[in-house]
Amino acid sequence: MTLTPRDFHQRAVAAADGERRLPLPDQAMWEIFPFEPGSLTVKPLEPLTLPEPPRAGEDGRECWRCANPDADVVWSNDRWVLTRFAESRLPLTVMLMPREHLDLADLDDAMAAELGVLSVRVVRAVEALEAVGRVHLYKFGDGGAHLHAFLIARPAGMLQLRGSCLTLWDEMLPAIPDEEAAATLAVAVGALADFGTPVE
Repeated sequence: MTLTPRDFHQRAVAAADGERRLPLPDQAMWEIFPFEPGSLTVKPLEPLTLPEPPRAGEDGRECWRCANPDADVVWSNDRWVLTRFAESRLPLTVMLMPREHLDLADLDDAMAAELGVLSVRVVRAVEALEAVGRVHLYKFGDGGAHLHAFLIARPAGMLQLRGSCLTLWDEMLPAIPDEEAAATLAVAVGALADFGTPVE
């Protein structure tokens, strides 16, 4: 029997307390978790929202990337763009996106293979830098229907930032000076040189 959204939600509510609050996750006790466990309160579970509302780029809602195809692009070819963030708080934070309005499940096998090759090229090059401990690849997509795969570098030696909480730390760390961010970005772009063109 296939699980329904209502089944999953009811099971979660049954595991919550009288205020519909689930217990803190085990991750809250990990040394990499950025907050003191005693200072946290889990938000109450909300009711189901079905059907889910359309994301940006669905059901007639504007897709920001399609409306701004060249915004923040640092590298491109005829199928893909690599974009930077206006401000860097980690050694590298970029997004790899198809030019065409496609989500991950929409990619044909050739584009899926390209996504893998392009991502691995960036990871290899940036992880070779002394300042970088690891590069993580994230795909979320609850806000927009246009695929945006994040490549985010963790600073070397900062083991407290490792793992799934890196994006939380990214919101709290101070900004990296522009010249340092540009140097790391140039390495990522250089790794894709034979696949496309850097954008000034």
